Amino acid sequence: MKKNQLIGKWGENWAIEYLQNQNYKILGQNYRTHSGEIDIIAENKNEIIFIEVKTRKKTSLTQPEEAITKAKCKKLTATAQQWLLENDKQHMPARFDVIAIIWQPKELPEIIHYPNAIQDVYFY
Repeated sequence: MKKNQLIGKWGENWAIEYLQNQNYKILGQNYRTHSGEIDIIAENKNEIIFIEVKTRKKTSLTQPEEAITKAKCKKLTATAQQWLLENDKQHMPARFDVIAIIWQPKELPEIIHYPNAIQDVYFY
């Protein structure tokens, strides 16, 4: 596994712990289709939440959430639609969140949760 993949996995684990502490129920992790991948799928208050986790070092020149492009949003949407169909959850409200993890070695990470961060996404 490459260093960036290890950092990403580490960030996802922190995000899961954060979400569980906020009473989110984790339904899945690293769900993949031909369209793309969703890092975390959770449920909270009868809503399905598809979560993109971005992790960066504190010294990075860009913020983690800046890595989410329009193309990435399209892939997330297609992948989320597939998950909803496969799990018979297309009747439930759904949204896309972003969790940004900013870390520095030997320190606890900074976790920033952006609920409904990816908007103007429609499920058909």
